[in-house]
Amino acid sequence: MVAAGCLGLMLPIATASGESAGWVTALFTATSAVCITGLVVVDTAAHWSVFGEVLIATLIQIGGLGIMTLATLLTLTVSGRLGLRARLSAQAETKAATMAGLPRVVRDVVVFSLICEAVAAVVLSLRFLIAYGEPPGRAIYLGIFHTISAFNNAGFALWPDNLTRFVTDPWVCLTIAAAVIAGGLGFPVVFELLRSWRRPRYWTMLTRLTVTVTIILLAGGTLVFLAAEWDNPATLGPLDAGGRLLAAFFAAVMPRTAGFNSLDLSQMHHSSWLATDVLMFIGGGSAGTAGGIKVTTVGMLAFIVWAQLRGEPHVNIGHRRLPAATQRQAVALTLLSGGLVAVSTYLLLVLTPYRLDQVLFEAVSAFATVGLSTGITADMPAAGHLLLVALMFAGRVGPLTLGSALALKEHVRRYELPETTMIVG
Repeated sequence: MVAAGCLGLMLPIATASGESAGWVTALFTATSAVCITGLVVVDTAAHWSVFGEVLIATLIQIGGLGIMTLATLLTLTVSGRLGLRARLSAQAETKAATMAGLPRVVRDVVVFSLICEAVAAVVLSLRFLIAYGEPPGRAIYLGIFHTISAFNNAGFALWPDNLTRFVTDPWVCLTIAAAVIAGGLGFPVVFELLRSWRRPRYWTMLTRLTVTVTIILLAGGTLVFLAAEWDNPATLGPLDAGGRLLAAFFAAVMPRTAGFNSLDLSQMHHSSWLATDVLMFIGGGSAGTAGGIKVTTVGMLAFIVWAQLRGEPHVNIGHRRLPAATQRQAVALTLLSGGLVAVSTYLLLVLTPYRLDQVLFEAVSAFATVGLSTGITADMPAAGHLLLVALMFAGRVGPLTLGSALALKEHVRRYELPETTMIVG
């Protein structure tokens, strides 16, 4: 899909000027769209024609549906490697689909995505038509494009300032935020919430952990941005109390890997950049359109640390024990992801003239497929753009396939070595 999108965007008909886009620009944009990231090296509305914008939206839609479907199928593949007794127990616990129900799973993913996008598109189209005086055709076009971009956590926008002109508009900001959260929670969690949202005590541990950590991150992120940017004249300062709360909440939702911004990120305090880095690296829920190492991984790591601090022999989450293999998978995924971001940040420091905080923000945004930027993406050299392309691709397919591979790769050892002790810390 990246190769096909690159070739399509290199066509003269794809640009507003009628001239063929450079292959680096086309490759970067296609990768950002298919990997549902949102980083851009050119102004989407000014550089691309209607054909190019439609192609970008199509790549985003295919990328989002593909990731959700692939994540669900890999989840079923992992469960298929379990023994019969374990599979029956897991299915009873999670109400998960069986391997025989794959067509229904794919159908449900597609139907759910299209329904969510249709609802959000209607709201946005009416808002653009009534409140901003857009012609009916243009309003519908804007509503559909930004809904696809929001639900799939892409972050592409058709205005040069992204969504800063709507910073105090709750209809636009909350609709896009709701679409981002719905797409980022993950297909299994959303469907369980739809089935039993009134009975939280019957939720599986995956749903409980995803919902709990998501709420903590959204609330905590909102408070951090309010505290850090309250008096900043270039961000929250000129807004009233309600506008500040809305803008801070929107800023806390977008690092879940959506990439929209209603505030000028380049004018934020560096403390806000660091908070955004953390939120971006964590990302959203599993088997959804969000990137990052996922909220479930962070939740498991928190319980691992808590059990170690209390001296517990096992890691318990609620009334369930977390297997040692799953603990190792969470630690391995986090360390490998952090190492990849660190190496990429170092390379960007070598390749570009920018500061550490700027290139770290860019590297985390690319790896976590977020799309937020401090404004340096377009001015990077071609080598920096190609590094970000590789990082976006690795960040989109890497954590998903690595997590599945770690779960599937299990060797049975018929002997145990004697234990030894090591000094930690």
